[in-house]
Amino acid sequence: MTNLESQIETESAHFKRRIRLSIIIPFILVALMFIVKAVEILFDLRFSDSGIYPLTIKGLPGIILSPFIHADFKHLLSNSLPLFLLSTALFYFYSEISMKVLSMAWFFTGLLVWIAGRDAWHIGASGLVYSLASFLFFSGILRRYFRLVALSLLIVFLYGSMVWGIFPGIYRNVSWESHMLGFFSGLMLAIWYRNEGPQKPVYEWMLEDDDEGEKQNVKND
Repeated sequence: MTNLESQIETESAHFKRRIRLSIIIPFILVALMFIVKAVEILFDLRFSDSGIYPLTIKGLPGIILSPFIHADFKHLLSNSLPLFLLSTALFYFYSEISMKVLSMAWFFTGLLVWIAGRDAWHIGASGLVYSLASFLFFSGILRRYFRLVALSLLIVFLYGSMVWGIFPGIYRNVSWESHMLGFFSGLMLAIWYRNEGPQKPVYEWMLEDDDEGEKQNVKND
């Protein structure tokens, strides 16, 4: 085996291992959502009262619990696939800060809905989906790192139509507040963590150019 073949095999093994690690938590989250819905149906229960009801004590647990609760399987399926893909992308590309971003997106989206939502039960993971999509898009743009910018463009291609969900009246019986506030929380997290996690690489020729510029400035002075 040549050195090139050995390097390719090593990189391939590293990629597969990283992918496997990146899907663990997203898979667990989605599995829990399906389990909750299955329990609800099998035992004829109704968990919607465990969602977010704004500005009430009874609605506080929903800040944590609401992403696990869905009206029906159609609602669950529409949220579970994008949540799995977006959270996997988060853990793969932003592994150093992925848990912090996920937990903060989860909490702040729910909290903002509890503060500013309509007087109704808000359930489902769509707010979290919007938060992750927003974070991945804006974070790539802010870092100006071509791999992450490419991811931002992919998010736009796959989920660009989601932007209509942040406006009231576009979709019936949908918590547009969750979408809008999730989008906002993702943007804020992208700004907050812009200096943490993967960064645009600095190459030696860039450093040399900076050094030459500094020397020239000294001479001019």
